[in-house]
Amino acid sequence: MNPDSPSVLIETDAPPSEAYATGLAELRRFTTETVGAPDNHDFAVLIPHPETGEPIGGLWGQSRWGGFHIDMLIVPEIMRGTGVGSRLMEAAEAEARWRGCHHMWLDTYSFQARPFYERFGFEVFGQLDGPPPIYPRFFMRKILD
Repeated sequence: MNPDSPSVLIETDAPPSEAYATGLAELRRFTTETVGAPDNHDFAVLIPHPETGEPIGGLWGQSRWGGFHIDMLIVPEIMRGTGVGSRLMEAAEAEARWRGCHHMWLDTYSFQARPFYERFGFEVFGQLDGPPPIYPRFFMRKILD
């Protein structure tokens, strides 16, 4: 038996956080050896609670290799329709352009915000189908050049 090959695999729905960190470190090591260091740069615009200052929503993203991924956008229900979501998207696009990104991308499900993103110039470039009302899942992009 090869000593570098595991004899047992562990399946779990509660992996330890250090296992993810170990895997991510290995992925980054491989990426760096293959194509150079990834130029990951996080970005967030937070919506603070008016009394506590704790985040209650916002936009989280990351730029990498000339692209800007919007990972999550949350506008508290009481703030929807007030322009806060638009301000978050405008801030993300301004940051993406400042970073020299060529495109932005995100994903959303059919019950979420596809029409909202289309108003900002995003278009569907991929789709995963599945059972309604959750699917389809849309992968959307906006070219910035």
